[in-house]
Amino acid sequence: MIGAIVSAVVIGAIVGALARLMVPGRQNMSIGLTLIVGIVAALVGTLIAHAFGWADTRGIDWIEHILQLALAVIGVLLVTRMGTGRDGRTRGTPGTPT
Repeated sequence: MIGAIVSAVVIGAIVGALARLMVPGRQNMSIGLTLIVGIVAALVGTLIAHAFGWADTRGIDWIEHILQLALAVIGVLLVTRMGTGRDGRTRGTPGTPT
């Protein structure tokens, strides 16, 4: 149980960082939010890979890791898009310059 949590945090950190590198432009995300997106992507990717039997290989589970990375990229895109308006500027409170 503890090993699964530690591995999810480690893999999540790696996957989240790689996802931010793959998304073009500047992402206005904290390191903590990147870690959370990576951990969620790692856990969901692992669940999907196990459901389809893609995680039960002898060597490195490439399909599982690619799936985790793709989910993390989608997560980074969603988080960064939620923080910006249609014109690409960061959303703030009304009446304050952005």
